[in-house]
Amino acid sequence: MDAAAPIPFGWTRAAGSGLGFRTLTESDLPFLAQVYASTRAEELAVTDWSDEHKAAFLEAQFRAQHAHYQRYYPNADWLVTMRGGEDIGRLYLERWPTQHRIIDIAFLPEHRGKGLGAALLRDLIDEAAACGKAVSIHVEKLNPAMRLYRRLGFTTEEDKGVYDLMRWSAPAT
Repeated sequence: MDAAAPIPFGWTRAAGSGLGFRTLTESDLPFLAQVYASTRAEELAVTDWSDEHKAAFLEAQFRAQHAHYQRYYPNADWLVTMRGGEDIGRLYLERWPTQHRIIDIAFLPEHRGKGLGAALLRDLIDEAAACGKAVSIHVEKLNPAMRLYRRLGFTTEEDKGVYDLMRWSAPAT
């Protein structure tokens, strides 16, 4: 399915920020690899690898990650995030009986730090809260978005080494 996916009911902040979504297809893999590579650029900048070596490494890592996600999250929504008709990122979301797991959320660098992620995350939190569910995500400890997650009320549930498993839970009533 490569048609535009309707914005889920209640994702008003994302819509108000101009975000749209469509279900990814095989033809999106080069773009998604580009999004993935952009999230690793700073990390690889300090290596003495050639550009070709970095590109080969990033492609292999992306393919492994994509295969892992597809295998372990078979019922997820695999969405390309768009703005103004332009593909700008990805959102992978699995809705489990007790929680919504954000498998991955990422934007190309030129779209980061503009409030798009905050708007989308607030909508995801609202959707889960309306169902009485928590929201969880694995976040690299050095990811600059960690501040955003904490600001939105996510707490570290488990230290997974390089990653923290973070969870947002609705306040007790």
